[in-house]
Amino acid sequence: MNLNNLKLHHKLVPDNYLKLALEAQRCKEIQIKELLEKRKLPDVGWTEELIEYVIQQLAALDNNNFEHKIGLGEREARMASKLVINRNYGFGHGIGRSGDLLDAQPKAVGSTIVAQLSNALVLDVIRLQGIKSVKSYFIAPMATGMTLTLCLLSLKKRRPPAKYVLWSRIDQKSCFKSITTAGLTPIIIDTVKREEQDGLFTDLGKFEENLSCIDREEILCIMSTTSCFGPRNCDGIISLAGLAAKFDVPHVVNNAYGLQSTYLTHQLKQANSAGRVDLFVQSTDKNFMVPVGGAIVAGFEESSVHTVAKAYAGRASSSQSLDVLITLLCLGKIGYQDLVSQRKLNFVYLQKQLEEFAEKHHCRVIRAKANPISLALELKTLSTDVATKLGSMLFTRGVSGTRVIIKGCNKTIDGFEFADWGSHESSLDCAYLTAAVSIGLKRPEIDAFIHKLQQCWQDLEKKINKDT
Repeated sequence: MNLNNLKLHHKLVPDNYLKLALEAQRCKEIQIKELLEKRKLPDVGWTEELIEYVIQQLAALDNNNFEHKIGLGEREARMASKLVINRNYGFGHGIGRSGDLLDAQPKAVGSTIVAQLSNALVLDVIRLQGIKSVKSYFIAPMATGMTLTLCLLSLKKRRPPAKYVLWSRIDQKSCFKSITTAGLTPIIIDTVKREEQDGLFTDLGKFEENLSCIDREEILCIMSTTSCFGPRNCDGIISLAGLAAKFDVPHVVNNAYGLQSTYLTHQLKQANSAGRVDLFVQSTDKNFMVPVGGAIVAGFEESSVHTVAKAYAGRASSSQSLDVLITLLCLGKIGYQDLVSQRKLNFVYLQKQLEEFAEKHHCRVIRAKANPISLALELKTLSTDVATKLGSMLFTRGVSGTRVIIKGCNKTIDGFEFADWGSHESSLDCAYLTAAVSIGLKRPEIDAFIHKLQQCWQDLEKKINKDT
């Protein structure tokens, strides 16, 4: 009910009281109007009450919430449980139409607005993070791996003879399986080490060699990665973009949790300027702190991104778009920028704490300068069994996300063998432990991690001394 349009009898409420109340309502309506007209992130995050009010108003525009609704179709957004209705704010139709995720849904005006608004706010964040030349974008209702598969399948429609993906090795299953699930053949290019430089780097020579000797019509694309577990660096995506342009092959970038890093977004921006980047994909949960299940497809040409949207079969869940919309309205521009700035400071803080720990225990932190999110601590003084034990001890003490990588851990995925799985290379020197600083991590969590790492290390040393 819009009280601004009503003339209330003075017996219900005195005019001067009503005037004050309506002024407060008008401030709320102005905020909503600015959001719908400008489709930009508000500078300051909204209250939960205002966000919920807007969401409920939009849900009322979907026809399953009409009082007079009579549904005789096979998909009428009926929900049997009140808990499910409340959890989804009454949204049940999903977004898009059969054959295009970006199409408006005639039964679901509110859901369509949610999808378009969330896409617009995501664009604002992408540009806020420095990629101002992005032209097209949308939230896909799948996590990063399956969204990469969708991107590859959309490219396959444009390049029917193509069957190979030149893939810079990153030991993360979903990235690799995105290629094999699409029915394509990965050409695995191992990372390499450089003299007097820490970390692992893209083997640009191998990429150029493969591009030169394979019929380019048979190459679907180059697939590179920005964000990854240390000590692997961000791929040399600027150089790879140059190769993609030189050999006229598409270039897809797995930017899974890279949107939160201005260093990595700058690499994407420079790569587009230097050569060719067709699509870059990032996770909604990793970058916006929402439940797993969504990803953002973006590109520098509308046609490439729209082809992906049209490759999706059927309608899509609106849940991911709704989560992103609520979260970004809650944070606002200032709130998101504060989180990004705090993440940078926390990374420096964790690195300092790990280096102090390493000095005490005769190990070292591997300085992968082109990886601004993940750190690696060498465990040269620990045997393979003890290093593995350290990882399990941390996990049982509530530390999640850290990984202990050991030599000799080989894995076969869809018929492809990987030596020293987890290390991004085939010649691992010694075990190491990784730790990442992602958006939303708090400094007390870092302190607690270092404290528990110290305790676990001491417990292991006592046990080793006792056994010997």
